[in-house]
Amino acid sequence: MQKAELLDLIHNGENSGVEFKLDAVDNTDLAREIVGFANFMGGMVLLGVADDGTIAGVTRANLEEWVMELCRVKIEPPLIPYYELHREVEPGKDVAIVRVLPGPSKPYARVHHHRRTYFIRVGSTSREASRDELERMFQDSGRLHYGAKPAPGATLADLDRRRLKNYFAHVVGQDHPADDDLAGWQRLLINLELMTSAGDLAVPTIDGLLLFGRQPRRFLPQAGIRAIAYAGTEPDYAVRADQDLKAPILPLLAENGDLVEIGLIEQALDFINRNTEPGAHLVGARREDRPAYPVAVLREVIVNAVAHRDYAVVGADILLAVYADRLEVTSPGRLPNSATVEALKAGFRYARNQTLVNVLRDYRYVDFRGMGIRHKIIPGMRAHNGTEPDLLATEHNFTVRLWS
Repeated sequence: MQKAELLDLIHNGENSGVEFKLDAVDNTDLAREIVGFANFMGGMVLLGVADDGTIAGVTRANLEEWVMELCRVKIEPPLIPYYELHREVEPGKDVAIVRVLPGPSKPYARVHHHRRTYFIRVGSTSREASRDELERMFQDSGRLHYGAKPAPGATLADLDRRRLKNYFAHVVGQDHPADDDLAGWQRLLINLELMTSAGDLAVPTIDGLLLFGRQPRRFLPQAGIRAIAYAGTEPDYAVRADQDLKAPILPLLAENGDLVEIGLIEQALDFINRNTEPGAHLVGARREDRPAYPVAVLREVIVNAVAHRDYAVVGADILLAVYADRLEVTSPGRLPNSATVEALKAGFRYARNQTLVNVLRDYRYVDFRGMGIRHKIIPGMRAHNGTEPDLLATEHNFTVRLWS
C-alpha cells in the first residue's frame, strides 16, 4: 500500500473494513477486532492511529511478533494476518497495518480465560455474534449441516410412509422394511440422514421432514412458499391471489410415474399457471398461444429455491411474487461461501442442503451437472423472449427475476 492510500484510509475514518488502534491496545481487544474481520468480509487494523484519526505512531517492541503470537494463542482456529509497517507516515511516526482476509475456517473465536467468544464486524464496531449468526457461519463453513439436525417433537409417524415407500420402491428401486418394522425403518432413515439419533430416540431430521413430512410446517414454520399475484407491476394491498403453499417437497407418484398427490414444487408451478396469461403469436397464418414463462425455466427456478435456501432462517418463507410484467422468486439467506452472481452465471455449483439435492436428483428435479442457471434459466429465457433473467444477491436473500 502506498503512503497516499494509507493517508486516505485514515482520513476517511473507521468503517466496516477499517479499525484504528493504538499499539498499546490489550491483546484481547485486538484479537476481538481481528476475529470480527475474519468472520465477516475481512478488513484492516491500523496500529498507531487513535480513534479520531490522529497518528500517534507505534512504539511497542517486536510488534509484528506480538501480533502473530496473539493470532496464534488468542484466536481459534489460529490465523496468520498480513503485516505491513509504514515508516514516517508523519515525521517520526510509523503505522502498522494488520490485514485480515475473510477466514476460510469460519467461525473464528477469541479465546480469553478459557472462554470462546465469536465476534462479527457490524459497521465500525465488532460485536458478539448472535446464535443465528453463529449457526449460519458454522453452516457456511461446512462444519454444520443444518438439515441433519433433529426436528424436536417429531417422530417417525410424522413422516409420510406412503411417500417413503414410493421413493424406495419406484424411484430408487430399493427394498424397504415392512410397515410394522419400525426399528427397520428407523435404521434405514438414519443411514440416509432422514432421521437421526437424539439420545435414545430416533427423530426425523429437518431434511427428512422437508422432503417427506406429513405436515412439515407443524415443526418447521419456514417449510413453505408464500405465493402472491399482483394485478400491476408493484406490490399492492389489492392482490389477485395470496396463498401459503405448504406440502412436503416431494410428490406422491403412481407406479407408472403419474402424480397422485402434488408436492411443494408442483403447488408453486400450479399457482403460476393459474395466475399468468399466455401470449399469442403467429406462426405463418396460424395463431399459437405461448406461456408467459417457459415451464422448464420455472421448474428450475422453483427447484433451486427449495433446494438451496437457508432453512436456518426461521422467520421467512420463500417468496413467489407474480406481477403483470415479471415473476420473482426470493430465497431467504445469502449465497454461501464464495458464490457470487457472476460465478453462478458462469456455472458455479454449490449445495447448501446436500441431502435435499441428492433426493431431488433421484426424482430428476435436479440433473448431475448442477448448473441450472447457466444451462437452463439463462438460455431458456433468451430463447423464449430474448430477455436476460435478473439475479439479485443481498446480505439476506437471493432473488431470481424473470421478465414476462
